[in-house]
Amino acid sequence: MRTVDGRLDYVIRVFENPSAIDAALWDGLLRSQPHSSPFMRHAYLNALHQSHSACARTGWSPSFITLWDGETLAAACALYVKSHSYGEYVFDWAWANAYQQHGLAYYPKATVAVPFTPVPGPRLLARDAHARAALVDAVVAWCETKELSSLHLLFGTDEDTISCAQAGLMLRHTVQFHWTNATPAYESFDQFLASMAQDKRKKIRQERRKVRDAGVEFIHKQGSQMSGSDWDFFYRCYERTYLEHGNAPYLSRDFFQRMQDTMPDNWLLFLGLRGGQPIACSLIGLNDANDLQRVAYGRYWGALERVDCLHFEACYYQPLEWCIANAYQRFEGGAQGEHKMARALLPIKTSSAHWLSHPAFADAVARFLEREGAGVENYLEQLEARSPLRAPGQRAPGIL
Repeated sequence: MRTVDGRLDYVIRVFENPSAIDAALWDGLLRSQPHSSPFMRHAYLNALHQSHSACARTGWSPSFITLWDGETLAAACALYVKSHSYGEYVFDWAWANAYQQHGLAYYPKATVAVPFTPVPGPRLLARDAHARAALVDAVVAWCETKELSSLHLLFGTDEDTISCAQAGLMLRHTVQFHWTNATPAYESFDQFLASMAQDKRKKIRQERRKVRDAGVEFIHKQGSQMSGSDWDFFYRCYERTYLEHGNAPYLSRDFFQRMQDTMPDNWLLFLGLRGGQPIACSLIGLNDANDLQRVAYGRYWGALERVDCLHFEACYYQPLEWCIANAYQRFEGGAQGEHKMARALLPIKTSSAHWLSHPAFADAVARFLEREGAGVENYLEQLEARSPLRAPGQRAPGIL
């Protein structure tokens, strides 16, 4: 193909329906990335669209941008034109308000992200760094052509943010809380507890005892073990969680039916039973079995009855115990939640990249992000100083 400034002159194709993209080509490109993610699989993104969870009607209009070298898919990203900022978990409401106060339209804007899924992972799928850089240029140029106010790439990998920064996009950082297995791996939940400070260890045991004393026991099911009635019960709990907070759920029951049909092995369900009847559940995402590291993702939970500490048991202790038993390297706890630190989910920095078309607002946001970034670094230092783990050299319980 022709080259421009040393880069291949790719053919750019934009798809408004992910089903129009060859799933094998998309997933093959995803598998070639340094870090993969089940939430970037074609089946997941297509289910969001086909179930009407992420579509124009809900304010997520897909425009998947792809770069082609002949018949080879060289780069691709899931871009959505947004009419709001819901379901993103990197908050830009203040930016939108500032635009409005100056008589400017912030919406529509472009977002490169997995809808409703604040899980770090690849956002710019590319066969190499040159293709990734070309994709960033193509996306910015497309946004300019469409006269969009801004572009936001959310929860990207280091490779994504490096390419974005080189293209002049502004970087923003937030904090999540992830659990990482020991090296060598923990052999039991008790061994994991022994790595924690005495007060944190005691608190976890007390919280787990409260759930057991309430007569609640847990079972888990994975993949094909999960029946249609299990998925129905999960959705009943999931929907109730949103309705209790006065919101409609982002994801439809049809979306989860598509997960059962197309990606069953990527899901793990914990069911809390009392008197043999389910009263609560949590749904955990799993990465693909052939990935180099095994990773679990805390995603959704809900309960039909109120039991003290049930949320901690369903969302943290049961998944962590399962991860240890199955030699998983990492459990990602999802967006926000400083309370997760007491459960040994430690702070990590996540990144996003932003481009604003208005020069004056871009300058103002750049200054804001510089101040905010310094605050995030200070916050991380404070969190690290409050580690729930035993200090180096401190004796483990029972060791003289």
